[in-house]
Amino acid sequence: MSEPLFEWDERKNATNRRVHGVAFEEAQLAFVDPQRILARDDQHSRGEERFYCFGRVDAGILTVRYTMRGERIRIFGAGFWRKGRKAYEEANPIH
Repeated sequence: MSEPLFEWDERKNATNRRVHGVAFEEAQLAFVDPQRILARDDQHSRGEERFYCFGRVDAGILTVRYTMRGERIRIFGAGFWRKGRKAYEEANPIH
């Protein structure tokens, strides 16, 4: 049996659900969007590289903050934030 692709801290997940209304289980869906945008988070990369994934899910454009731990994606934040939607829409203009 293979290792899961995603991981997270359950306490952080509960906090994220309460504060931002997004569970990390839902945040995984942003990575499935074929037009997703991946970007390095230079502002918060201290000790380990951190990244953003901007991807469309049912409720809109979701921003997921994550890092890589070996082969796994460790999610530590997610929300429907204007900055993420703007980055996504600029990279994927509507024709």
